[in-house]
Amino acid sequence: MDKKTIFTKVLDNFESYACQLLLAFFVVLLFLQILLREFFQFSLSWGEELATYLFVWFVFLGASYACRLGAHNRVTFQFKILPKKVSMAIEAFSDLIWVIFNCYFIFLSYKFVFVKMNLFWKSQTMGIPMKYVYMILPFSFGLMTLRVLQVNYLKFIKGETIKDPDAIEIEKSLDLTKKQEKN
Repeated sequence: MDKKTIFTKVLDNFESYACQLLLAFFVVLLFLQILLREFFQFSLSWGEELATYLFVWFVFLGASYACRLGAHNRVTFQFKILPKKVSMAIEAFSDLIWVIFNCYFIFLSYKFVFVKMNLFWKSQTMGIPMKYVYMILPFSFGLMTLRVLQVNYLKFIKGETIKDPDAIEIEKSLDLTKKQEKN
C-alpha cells in the first residue's frame, strides 16, 4: 500500500480512529479510578475531570463520524411517498441548511474560544486552560461541515449510495426474515 493510499485512509477515517482512542483512554482511566478507590482507598483527583473532557471530545468527534457514515439522525419516512428526485432534492436542501447552521456555530464557537474566553479560565483539578477543552466546538463542527459536504458530493456528484450502517443491518435482518418465512 503506498503512502498516498494510507494517508487517504487515515484522513477518511480520522474521527473513527480518534473516537476509538478516546473511548479506550477514558474507559481505562475510569476503570483505574474504580480499582484505586476500591482496593487502595485512593483516587486520582484529576481522573474524573479528564475522563469527562475525553468523553465530550468523543461525543463531538463521534457526531462528525456519524456524518461521514450518513448515520446522523433524520426523519426520512415521509420521503418514501415522494419521487426519488424530489426526496433527494429535499435532503440536499436540508443538508444545505445544516451546513449554514454549522458555519454559524463555527463562527460563534471560534469567537467564544479565541476572542471572548478569559485566558485565566482553567480546569478545576488539572489546571489546564479551558480553551483547550472548548476547542472541540469549532473543530468538530468544521469537521461535520466537511463530512456533510463530502457525503453530498459522493451521493449527488459521484452517484455513490451512502447508507446508514444501521439501515443496512435492518435490511439484512428483513431479508433474512423473508428467507426464513419462505422456507
